[in-house]
Amino acid sequence: MSGEKSAKELLQEREKRVNDAIQLKVPDRVPIIPSFAYFPAKYASVTCEDAFFNLPKWHEACKKVAIDFEPDLYHFAMTQPGPVQIALGNKQLALPGHGVSPMHSHQFVEGEYMKADEWDAYLHNPTDYAIRTYLPRVYDKLKAFSSLPPLVRLFWGYGEVTTTELFTRPEFKEALNALELAGKEMEKWREEKSRFDQEMESLGFRAVSKGSTSPPFDLISDMFRGMRGSMLDMYRNPDKLLEACEWLTPRMIERGIKSAKASGNPRVFIALHRGAEGFMSLKQFETFYWPSLKKVIIALVDAGLTPAPFFEGDYTSRLEYLLELPRGKVVGHFDTTDIFRAKQVLGNHMCIRGNFPVSLLQTGTPDEIKEYTRKLIDVVGKDGGYIMATRGSLDEANPALVKVWVDFTKEYGVYR
Repeated sequence: MSGEKSAKELLQEREKRVNDAIQLKVPDRVPIIPSFAYFPAKYASVTCEDAFFNLPKWHEACKKVAIDFEPDLYHFAMTQPGPVQIALGNKQLALPGHGVSPMHSHQFVEGEYMKADEWDAYLHNPTDYAIRTYLPRVYDKLKAFSSLPPLVRLFWGYGEVTTTELFTRPEFKEALNALELAGKEMEKWREEKSRFDQEMESLGFRAVSKGSTSPPFDLISDMFRGMRGSMLDMYRNPDKLLEACEWLTPRMIERGIKSAKASGNPRVFIALHRGAEGFMSLKQFETFYWPSLKKVIIALVDAGLTPAPFFEGDYTSRLEYLLELPRGKVVGHFDTTDIFRAKQVLGNHMCIRGNFPVSLLQTGTPDEIKEYTRKLIDVVGKDGGYIMATRGSLDEANPALVKVWVDFTKEYGVYR
């Protein structure tokens, strides 16, 4: 642990350093927030499967990483409770040890879980559609819900009690048992997560974010229509797609605000999956992606929170749009975007995070790592507003090289 400072002093020092960078002030040094993700598995000799099915063991590995590397904020894998997903028969996730190797990160299973001819059903009554159509497709154990009558019949009065007979069927009993089991597992998961957060704070560490939300377009593309379906919709069903984005926008705002305020952590993680170059044209970005995303980010700022979007892929051609966001209120994590161009465009407007190549931390040399670290600090870190981080996660990084990178950032990144 750093020097003789108390955990409270370390928390305050680290939070101030990060907040100064976000607010475009010059901190005492460049903050560093490694995207550790599944790195603890390799570093502490546990498995990725433990992250989903043995949370106390996984948390011990994460604690070891935090103590040994001392990040300004920690960022470990945002996992789901494995027993809950197994209990419900989730078909959208392939979990370590349950669909992929125990040593591999989880995988999202792309699918067209909402069909192209179902837009009207979804938009007319999203709740009915979710319960009777979407959930049975996504969860094996909830297939029985497809037999439910239209939920609007619940408004028809006492005569509809006849539908309770459905719950005597074996498939409904299975669904209800699965939900009860999932609920009990979820309760245990939340208790362990809360215990871990409290222990980490007692050691002087805090998460980069606990709350999250999604761009409306990405929620549709990821969870409902799939990448192929949503891209076809931009041509075949543009009005329906835009209507859905508009309908989802206030709900994504509410999700971000509630999750952040419940956690007590003001930073809201937003993963941007489909808005980059290579997924859609600039005109499509202007039409389908940016308007709703912009509303979400600005609403989070207005709620006193700090949006932390992860711009996956290349956003170089989209940098000027980010000038429409409130100054000094957002921290943008960039992947393959030209980070030096980002500094030119956003240097006096938005805190920039990221761009260190993970490949260097896998196969590079200490000298190569120091050289690129120095360049990022000298150019992107000039006059503040920069947080050192990698482009993506450190799952397969060499621990010795990660140590070189972290230590050199702290040594060289001091502002004088």
